[in-house]
Amino acid sequence: MHAFPRILLTGLYTHNHQAWTNTVPWPIEHKTMAHYFGQAGYVTGLVGKMHFVDAQTHGFDYRLDFNDWYQYLGPKTRLYANELRRANSGSGLPQIDDLWRDYGDPWKNDRELDDREGPVHTGRVSKIPERDHFESFVARESIRFLQRFSGRQPFFLVCSFLKPHDPFMPAERFARMFSPAEMRLPQSWDKVDLKTAPDEVRKSITRNTPTPELRNRDEALKRIAYYYANLAQMDDCAGAVLRELTRLGLADDTIVMYTSDHGEMLGAHGLWQKFQFYEESCGVPLIIRAPGVTKAGVCDTPVTQVSVLPTLARLCDIPIQAKLDEDDFLQQLRDPAVPRNKPIYSEYDLRTPGAKYMIRDGDFKYTYRTHDRCELFNLRIDPKEMNNLTLDPSNRDLEERLRAKLFAWYMPPERSKQQ
Repeated sequence: MHAFPRILLTGLYTHNHQAWTNTVPWPIEHKTMAHYFGQAGYVTGLVGKMHFVDAQTHGFDYRLDFNDWYQYLGPKTRLYANELRRANSGSGLPQIDDLWRDYGDPWKNDRELDDREGPVHTGRVSKIPERDHFESFVARESIRFLQRFSGRQPFFLVCSFLKPHDPFMPAERFARMFSPAEMRLPQSWDKVDLKTAPDEVRKSITRNTPTPELRNRDEALKRIAYYYANLAQMDDCAGAVLRELTRLGLADDTIVMYTSDHGEMLGAHGLWQKFQFYEESCGVPLIIRAPGVTKAGVCDTPVTQVSVLPTLARLCDIPIQAKLDEDDFLQQLRDPAVPRNKPIYSEYDLRTPGAKYMIRDGDFKYTYRTHDRCELFNLRIDPKEMNNLTLDPSNRDLEERLRAKLFAWYMPPERSKQQ
């Protein structure tokens, strides 16, 4: 949602690394975590999805991605093309947009179509054998990397799964774990006042373009079940990598971080996918185990993924000469109870009519939309984000204060033109 790989690997916000959307290649001058760790003597590996868009390796010594998976699948690649039904670089077909840009989608008239109404299926069991799923491939090849390189020099490995991203088509073993009849819709389902909601939110609630079937309650419950099944399959494969760390005797000397590029609305507010700054979409997991450093616990203070690079660099005593946009959160790793009194920022769809920017400051979250209604929530008393405080004139001073902080962080060019 927020150009996550660029943010995580460069330590820069989108307006600074300038890869405005997921289809814009990263400027080659921006160095990544792989560059810094490589210069410090680490062997650097990337196995899985990373949305590089073009052929730059961004400092990685070792890289396997969707294209290598397709080579492994051979003719079974057709099964995955059928699951997607259309070109979708977010799901890795194509992995590099430019490869299809001149002549279009080579699968366009060669897919087995199903009865879905939009481009994304509500969900079903995958026809791809479990051992051939992308998650199995990523886990297997990550383990191979560890076996091959971990005993020779320090290593830095990004193990990046696709699931629970669409297509919502898990292997049968995981699909059996979750029944739509046992699922529950979120409390905020069908509760949004469409008359006062931002236009983009209202339009997405009334018609979910990727999967129009989700207007139906039974289809919505089916989607939730298949989402959880996707998540369970990813979790199972991540566990295989962690078990190999233990088997190799590396667990007590390896920093492990788990995070995600975005959340999933999963019916909250009547919305699906990502694209919004509501908690279900932007409140992503961030779990770190650093032996000898981290203290067990949950940090109630939000942090930003822009701080991941400086945090891991400090943990490994790796100097960073470049200017980064945030400092580390090492204090919170040592003691999760230590407060971090810094606002959190995010931005999305820059340089488009749908551009929006967010600040989370204490209990308050403010979203500024350049061409739509703004939103302000008190997360302490309104955790479901149902009461937009900008609709009450008495909150104007609070809104203006948060907007001033947001614009001090970054002044949207759309706003500058209005002044």
